[in-house]
Amino acid sequence: MDKKIIDLYDDYASGSLNRREFLKKLAVLAGGTAAAITLLPIIENKYAQAQIVPKDDSRLHVENIKYPGETGDVLAHLAKPKGDSRLPGVVVIHENRGLNSHIKDVARRVALEGFLAVAPDALSPFGGTPEDPNEARPLFRKLDSQETVKNFLAAVQYLKTHPQSTGKVGCMGFCWGGGVANQLAVNSPDLAAVVPFYGRQPAVEDVPKIKASLLLHYAGQDERINAGIEGYEAALKKANIEYKIHMYEGAGHAFHNDTGSRYHKEAAQLAFKRTIQFFKQKLKT
Repeated sequence: MDKKIIDLYDDYASGSLNRREFLKKLAVLAGGTAAAITLLPIIENKYAQAQIVPKDDSRLHVENIKYPGETGDVLAHLAKPKGDSRLPGVVVIHENRGLNSHIKDVARRVALEGFLAVAPDALSPFGGTPEDPNEARPLFRKLDSQETVKNFLAAVQYLKTHPQSTGKVGCMGFCWGGGVANQLAVNSPDLAAVVPFYGRQPAVEDVPKIKASLLLHYAGQDERINAGIEGYEAALKKANIEYKIHMYEGAGHAFHNDTGSRYHKEAAQLAFKRTIQFFKQKLKT
């Protein structure tokens, strides 16, 4: 697919373009409105297909839960291996499409690796994520950023104090959620390990507040997000914070989402493998 179309969709997915502007520019690149309409289903995410680990997997206990947050009850998807073993926790933070089937599936993948996984819904103040992802996007602009971070910080506390928790907690986030993961690193002294996937970096003056170890995944073809790497890395070094950066050349923003047009299988599988190894090292020892 033409890189210009992928870049255009990236701008739309990140919230830089509204849907009308996106479709107008897509029509220009595609050669007309009819061609754009034909192309649209191909480049948009198809969340119904996102199920590597089904919700009725016999190895897992899965349920939708609520926990108290800054704005009231926060909706979330919880997954854990069956049994009563005490487990470290992992908060899984969704993209700017909300808590959909794909992110729930990622939480179940994490649970199968021996973790107590919780994927909160940032759109809980609006009743939760709508089924139509195009209805979810505008709601993100209405979120209060500080309240949103506090709702996810409450997820850290939920896992830390869960009856089956060892008390050790990490988090991972994708796209918009990668930026939130970086904010949790800044704001939560209780996090031991944080893994942002192509996430917006925190302000450099906030970096010294980070207590967690970081594993940072970036895509080679992601100029907007990658522009912040140099300053972030310099601040991490200055503050003597443990971190590791992986750059996935040939991959673009959102390469981990296996329901989307920018999915990069090799990069996604390697990044997830590295993430699980990192969590096991930091949360299970």
